[in-house]
Amino acid sequence: MIEVREYVDVRGHNHYSRWLLSLDMSSQFRIAAAVVRLGDGNFSAVKPEGKGISALRLNFGPGYRIYFGQDGKEIVILLAGGTKNRQQDDIDLAQRLWAEYKRTTREK
Repeated sequence: MIEVREYVDVRGHNHYSRWLLSLDMSSQFRIAAAVVRLGDGNFSAVKPEGKGISALRLNFGPGYRIYFGQDGKEIVILLAGGTKNRQQDDIDLAQRLWAEYKRTTREK
């Protein structure tokens, strides 16, 4: 079992949650189910995106993506979400958030 957490940045923003809540209820439920599968260790739809982050690719709607980093083998940190058409901007955001996460957890 993998623990799945949502990252709250140093300004108190949860980019993943904000994105998820902006979607319709049906998409929210389907995305939540995909996150549960990720927690169960199902990484079959995951693609590395560089600088330590990966994207869980969901093949419905506009091509949803969930960006995350792994803190060891047993913790997944959800960073942000988006769609295929905004992919590079979302990847850049997720990479910045992941670097911040690593820096701030090292300081603790």
